[in-house]
Amino acid sequence: MVLTTTNPAPKQFVESSTFASRYVRQPLPRFQMPETSMPKEAAYQVITDELMLDGNPRLNLASFVTTWMEPECDKLMMASINKNYVDMDEYPVTTELQNRCVNMIANLFNAPIGSGEAAVGVGTVGSSEAIMLAGLAFKRKWQQKMKSQGKPYDKPNIVTGANVQVCWEKFARYFEVELKEVKLKEGYYVMDPVKAVEMVDENTICVAAILGSTLTGEFENVKLLNELLTKKNKETGWDTPIHVDAASGGFIAPFVYPKIEWDFRLPLVKSINVSGHKYGLVYAGIGWVVWRSKEDLPDDLVFHINYLGSDQPTFTLNFSKGKIFMHTSIQRSHP
Repeated sequence: MVLTTTNPAPKQFVESSTFASRYVRQPLPRFQMPETSMPKEAAYQVITDELMLDGNPRLNLASFVTTWMEPECDKLMMASINKNYVDMDEYPVTTELQNRCVNMIANLFNAPIGSGEAAVGVGTVGSSEAIMLAGLAFKRKWQQKMKSQGKPYDKPNIVTGANVQVCWEKFARYFEVELKEVKLKEGYYVMDPVKAVEMVDENTICVAAILGSTLTGEFENVKLLNELLTKKNKETGWDTPIHVDAASGGFIAPFVYPKIEWDFRLPLVKSINVSGHKYGLVYAGIGWVVWRSKEDLPDDLVFHINYLGSDQPTFTLNFSKGKIFMHTSIQRSHP
């Protein structure tokens, strides 16, 4: 044991002794503002003690997210947490980093490249916001087409499998689109492309396929869906497109199953969403949606603001922190 010498100044006090603080000796109001203030140390301790009743994130295996990142990632997040991302002029490097991400993902998903072609994309709060934005784009494109043909445009629908994530149901309910679900059957727990195409009608804004079902992790057969829908479009004169919800498989298939055709290699695939937080070592909250070309995203959904000095196009549902709209030419990386 260490030999300890008594302190000749016993009247000294411990600074910021939160647990013994007079600020927490009286009950704090739960649903009203307190009459008096308290030091930040006491407030921190009170909230920390309450949060201890939460579950342990490291033991949570049911939320489709991981709970640990490299310390360098934590440092980058904290260094940028006070930036208002919507101000592209003030934070041009942040804008450029998102531009690079859009390019990387568009390249990974084989966005077509040619004279005058350009993919567009945005960062989102997970795939839920991404799906809302993609769905809105399909709905608006369909409405514009029906208006130009002098046809009713008040009853849009979307065809999915019954295994879709709940955010598709939210999109349908929030934005007044009928959700037509292909029922699952014993031994086949993904959307049947044949039955999906049978359910398509003139009011279908798109067919949504899943690359990585929430129920089983299975990939739906997007290639067969593209073939069957192409045939039906030719027979009917419609141009019903496909959206791929690649939230759980978009960063797996290109590396593990590169020969599977599910992405922009298929002509009817007009947009793809993907999550950044379902694959490991990434906190929850990052997602992306990429459109095949700028023509697939109606310009009247994009807001051009110049509050802060220059034109800043945005397409987002999350207004607290600006999600930068990227209208970017995609460049292939050469080996």
